[in-house]
Amino acid sequence: MAGLFDSHTHLNNEWILEDIDAICKRVEENGLEYVMNVGFDLESSLLAVNQAQKYDWCYAAVGCHPHDVKGMDDMTLLMFKNLARKPKVMAIGEIGLDFYYNHSPQDMQREWFRKQIRLAKEIGKPIIIHDRDAHEETMQILKEEDAFPGGVLMHCYSGSAEMARQYVKLGAMLSIPGTITFKNNRKQREVVETIPLDHLMIETDAPYLTPEPFRGKRNEPSYVKYTAQKIAEILNCDFDTVVEATNANARRFFGI
Repeated sequence: MAGLFDSHTHLNNEWILEDIDAICKRVEENGLEYVMNVGFDLESSLLAVNQAQKYDWCYAAVGCHPHDVKGMDDMTLLMFKNLARKPKVMAIGEIGLDFYYNHSPQDMQREWFRKQIRLAKEIGKPIIIHDRDAHEETMQILKEEDAFPGGVLMHCYSGSAEMARQYVKLGAMLSIPGTITFKNNRKQREVVETIPLDHLMIETDAPYLTPEPFRGKRNEPSYVKYTAQKIAEILNCDFDTVVEATNANARRFFGI
């Protein structure tokens, strides 16, 4: 049977790094077959690439989060391009728009979102999207840049079920985090009920978005099983069915 695939985590985050050996040991002890370790700036992307070489089950994505694009320039983009050609680097991400915090100016977010989409298309890699409080504009830019044929993954999907249906029609994949386990999260439950299982992945976004029963504590990849369990409960199907489907979806999307 296929193992769990955490499609989005941050082993490169300082909160994880302080306990990295124990966390990685729990990855291996808890039925995880693959982990996608996602960069959010140049330093974290470089670390993700190095960690992918260290652990057989670890793969990497490189890119600049919308929070951090205020530090981007053309040389940085070239460095991402070079990193993306390293072994086990399977995607560009996480990239996108965040109009909730606006840590980088919105115009700058738009510019570097588009440039990183174009980079991914140039080198033939799929993209991992961060979208917070920018649902309509994120979809608009993805359409304008013709991003969907190359592979689009909506990380930690937080939009409506109706928009999820639109993404599925466009060929995108949606990733569900541990927040699906929260008792009052009706919106995400509707998405899971609406979207075909062959368009879903599961993730932790560790060290963030910790699922029940560990809510409030540091998240880690081994907790992805709680997301799979909740999806199986919502869909009234076997846990193994969800694990095998989401694993196959992620391997197909990332080319593993």
